[in-house]
Amino acid sequence: MRALTLNQSLEFRHDYPDPVAPAGESLVKVTLAGICGTDLELARGYMGFSGIPGHEFVGVVVESADPSLIGQRVVGEINAGCRRCAQCAIGLERHCANRTVLGILGRDGSFAEYLRLPDENLISLPEEIEDRAAVFAEPLAAAYEIFEQVEIRRDHSILILGDGRLATLVALAMKAEGYAPIIGGHHREKLLRLNQLGLETLAETDLKGRFDVVVDCTGASAGFGRAIELTRPRGTLILKSTMAGEARIDLAPVVINEITVVGSRCGRLRTAIIALASRKIDPKPLVSTIYPLAEWREAFAAARSPSSVKILLRPS
Repeated sequence: MRALTLNQSLEFRHDYPDPVAPAGESLVKVTLAGICGTDLELARGYMGFSGIPGHEFVGVVVESADPSLIGQRVVGEINAGCRRCAQCAIGLERHCANRTVLGILGRDGSFAEYLRLPDENLISLPEEIEDRAAVFAEPLAAAYEIFEQVEIRRDHSILILGDGRLATLVALAMKAEGYAPIIGGHHREKLLRLNQLGLETLAETDLKGRFDVVVDCTGASAGFGRAIELTRPRGTLILKSTMAGEARIDLAPVVINEITVVGSRCGRLRTAIIALASRKIDPKPLVSTIYPLAEWREAFAAARSPSSVKILLRPS
């Protein structure tokens, strides 16, 4: 099959072996796949991943031991737990020490014609969710994960630091749930686009005062330090950024100001699917361009460009 592989550098291959689904897993033909910040960081060495990257996808099940899945249009939970440990027993496969993660850890991902996932990870989509919206299910679930982890009041002042893909989805999720976040970013074109979506924005240099809740979606090592500066004493700082490399950070203000720091990662896809199906959130306007898989160089260059929001690949 055709696939985009990563082994220190990205390479497009026409002859990558087709995945073979073991018992309990299904084979999915990928319709669309999204490039996110984590994929860009993987290409820079994050996690030391080797294989096929990509974890945001929508596709169709073509092989499965479960006949009810065949032909279903699906998205999938990206963490595949061992199903035996204490974390898996309480529904936290996301934190299973022996898990594989689609396109990130020990499991080939979605930048290919086919992928495999456990049957229990696959979620069938209602007809009303178009493919261009469904491909956002995984990052939108990551945005909704915040509400599972942190109790946020409607009267809290909320800042989302960063104006990229994930920051936009976090802001849309918060707005859909009745909150009024401010997005602080560096890129004027992106901020104007966010204004057109009905979101309140400020240039990062114009941010003043401190906020009850700050969500760091900068994807930059300097973002954590700036987020600390903007969090009020006894406020909450939520970290959404993943990046390659190390950062030098002064943690003294966290202690002095008694700031609660929360790491936040993957969420539950069913929550995102409900939001998409109900039209509470329509992410389709965020799609900048859809590239065929063979044009991966152009796609990754566009994904790195500040002028783009969401870049999609069409593997099949």
